Amino acid sequence: MACVLQIGAGGVGGVVAHKMAMNRESFTRIVLASRTLDKCRAIADSIREKGLGEIEIDSVDADSVESVVALIEKYRPKLVVNVALPYQDLAIMEACLRTKTHYLDTANYEHPDSAHFEYKEQWAYDTRYKQAGIFALLGSGFDPGVTNVFCAYAQKHYFDEIHSIDILDCNAGDHGYAFATNFNPEINLREVSSKARYWIKDIDSKKVDSNVESNSLVSQADLALNPDLKQDTIYRKFEREEKHFTLDSNTQDLKVESYFNGQWRDIAPIALMKEWDYPEIGVKNSYLLYHEELESLIRNIKGLRKIRFFMTFGESYLTHMKVLENIGFLRIDEVAHKGGKIVPIEVLKTLLPDPASLASRTKGQTHIGCYMKGVKDGKERTIYIYNICNHEACYKEVNAQGVSYTTGVPAMIGAKLICEDKWGLNAPKGHSACTAILAESAKIAQSLTSSKLNRDFLDNPQTSSTILECQDSKKDSKLDSQKVDSTSCHSSEVSSLKSYNAERLKLNSDMPKGGEHQGIDSSSGSGVWNMEQNDPDPFMCELNKQGLPYVVCEIESNGSLKVLEDGRKLNCL
Repeated sequence: MACVLQIGAGGVGGVVAHKMAMNRESFTRIVLASRTLDKCRAIADSIREKGLGEIEIDSVDADSVESVVALIEKYRPKLVVNVALPYQDLAIMEACLRTKTHYLDTANYEHPDSAHFEYKEQWAYDTRYKQAGIFALLGSGFDPGVTNVFCAYAQKHYFDEIHSIDILDCNAGDHGYAFATNFNPEINLREVSSKARYWIKDIDSKKVDSNVESNSLVSQADLALNPDLKQDTIYRKFEREEKHFTLDSNTQDLKVESYFNGQWRDIAPIALMKEWDYPEIGVKNSYLLYHEELESLIRNIKGLRKIRFFMTFGESYLTHMKVLENIGFLRIDEVAHKGGKIVPIEVLKTLLPDPASLASRTKGQTHIGCYMKGVKDGKERTIYIYNICNHEACYKEVNAQGVSYTTGVPAMIGAKLICEDKWGLNAPKGHSACTAILAESAKIAQSLTSSKLNRDFLDNPQTSSTILECQDSKKDSKLDSQKVDSTSCHSSEVSSLKSYNAERLKLNSDMPKGGEHQGIDSSSGSGVWNMEQNDPDPFMCELNKQGLPYVVCEIESNGSLKVLEDGRKLNCL
């Protein structure tokens, strides 16, 4: 069906290439490229040995826009799948823009010189991607990725409004070493050692009106806003007030910042935790972190008031990491060494085991899910959607451990949906994006006809049919066959959504230049989109087909779990 160019041949890249080779009806030509050709060759050999046919390999410098452009022009793929380092996202996005090629990645852009993660520099490409008529899908891994889709699926099928989301990431596997990371050590340790943050709105002023701080790393206000959490007692067992070097500012400068009608509230790294009871796994210590999907979900989930992210860590991992921090091995700045310069965390990456080498050693399971509270038909409810993945089964299938598998399979699924035109150009977007289309179309007609993008929107013959698709997608499946009165339906929708979307466009004013229309389908589905802004149903169906089946549970008032869907038992055609 399509030629796909994959850039990146690490642990995740191996999974993506294997899974694409297992879906030849969608990927007729697979090209794998990396700076290190030997890595590509090893993956191609494994695919061949498993009887999955041939893939092509090539070399590329993903830091160089010109190098990526030359590679794209050589193969002319429909889509570039970026599973290289997150530092390289912008170079690859720029190359796709210049060649008018669709783009997909699994993690948002990360600044190489600071532990800072945000989507804004990628959202800034939205206008240019719309003008070029190409589609970019951001964050098609598991978290971000599947977690975003879980939230969109819950919003579509189980809630009228979702008020709170807790994203839970549990790796209950064991690789047998005293200390190692399950994916790129540099990325993993920068992420975990950075300050945590959560987002909240409609705050009870009584809980935050005091400036009195607690006698610990966490303010009284944040303790009051998170009464279900407690302070860590493991990570800071070896804490000292003074260090012989300066820590990166992103681990220390704790702020309260306004964002999308609410607040980001920063917490010191690994300072708050909770003992979550994971279905089919058990109780695990789970620590509040910041994770990139929070930034987009805040903008796209209706009714959201609070969102947090948690990841599990054992005492051994935390103790080793704290020692590494204390001696300076987590530093990301250059230091003088024997007449030259080194970056300590890069040296540490060299010393630690290659995550890909852990695959054959790792036993146990991963468990990742979204715990959501909200309202349906005026009644409060709690829904938990999760996936369980077995490390040993992953290795048997694609020579990878579960952490790589749970990132690589969703990347392949996103690519598959784009190649099959189920996501991307001319494909219906999710509920939030559709409501934005309706209000924006009315607003454009009244006052914004002067801009090029808006003229394109009004002149586009597919605009009216796209609006109707979005309206239809919100109706109960039993009514799908009924004809919609386009005039009356459009009028009532615009009337009821005008206020909401005016506020959404106002809030989009915090977007960087070029991102002002992100989430508004003003050019036949092109532009830069996050996972939850697309129709979740085809993606959820593919999860069941491709080895990551999901489970939907309702948490009843007595705390018991009622299984509503179990993808392990469903046939998804």
